[in-house]
Amino acid sequence: MTILWAAILFGSLIFFHELGHFIVAKMVGVRVLKFSLGFGPKLLGKKIGDTEYLLSAIPLGGYVKPLGEDPEDELTEEEKPYSFGYQPVWKRAAIVIAGPVFNLVLAFLIFTSFLALNYPIIVPDLDSITTAINDVTEGSPAEAAGFLSGDEITAINGTDIMDWSEMAAVFSKSPGKELDVKVRRGDKVLNITVTPASEKGMDENGEEATVGRIGISKKMSGNVIQSDSIFSAPVKGVQAVYEWSSLTLDVVAKLVTGNMSAKMMGGPIVIVNEAAKAAEVGAYPYLNLIAIISINLAILNLLPVPVLDGGHLLFFGIEALRRKPLSDKIMIVANKIGMTLLLLLIAFVIYNDTLKVIVPWVKRTILN
Repeated sequence: MTILWAAILFGSLIFFHELGHFIVAKMVGVRVLKFSLGFGPKLLGKKIGDTEYLLSAIPLGGYVKPLGEDPEDELTEEEKPYSFGYQPVWKRAAIVIAGPVFNLVLAFLIFTSFLALNYPIIVPDLDSITTAINDVTEGSPAEAAGFLSGDEITAINGTDIMDWSEMAAVFSKSPGKELDVKVRRGDKVLNITVTPASEKGMDENGEEATVGRIGISKKMSGNVIQSDSIFSAPVKGVQAVYEWSSLTLDVVAKLVTGNMSAKMMGGPIVIVNEAAKAAEVGAYPYLNLIAIISINLAILNLLPVPVLDGGHLLFFGIEALRRKPLSDKIMIVANKIGMTLLLLLIAFVIYNDTLKVIVPWVKRTILN
């Protein structure tokens, strides 16, 4: 069932993204040759009018192929008015930006539906999804060691910490053991030594055990968005999309500036794992997860990186200012750089996914 829930999630995201490109291309008079869910070899296909609709073998993506997208395509005089490359900048930009916009539309539809049914949409504060400390318990090992509210724990014993749960697990497994903790406090990075106190509690398997506690608590806060009626649900849905988009931009900014560990990033393996967990709980968390990932996909696609939608929009903006497109040589080099960066990012998030999902699974099922 895990594969099924993951396939529905990825399929929904890809379908809406490509549907945006497809609909706007048709609206502005560009002929669409292919509409594919997935990449690689064709599994199923049917041609209707000018467009061949495909289901391809590799489900991690999809594409819309308009006529004349490749500058090297040979076109007849009759085809040129319907080709992507011969359209004015604003039409090409509209086609490109429609993909991310439709991902936001998907999130809006999900949020609005839940709000209309009186379910709340919760948007956490950025601090509540990081390792930032909210409170330090009086008389605790953390207070004695010098931890302060607002400190962000970035590493323990030389190992980078990805999130609060991982950090808590390290402290829990280390009762009575001295730990070297790296802390970010404002613009400073400090090294603090702390020894977790031994307490009776539950280990990660839910069994009674002696665990370590240092006496810190996580900031759990955020905005709860609710709708008074079905009529106000769309307005609140827009608010929910806006606030989740702002949170995503804040996370991207902190990752770029180094104020948040890049190891918090997740990729397809983490998404599959989280989709399965959410689906087990019920429709609300599962669909909410789809909405949040759809917003993330929209924001990331709009980053000004060549080969992403945002990269294309950047080139269109330059073309509009110059009143002529960039040379083919510059475009080829830029796209190669963009593809290299994208592949490196994919490799990195898969590495992160392996550490977060595969390694713990191996430890639980094989090594134990």
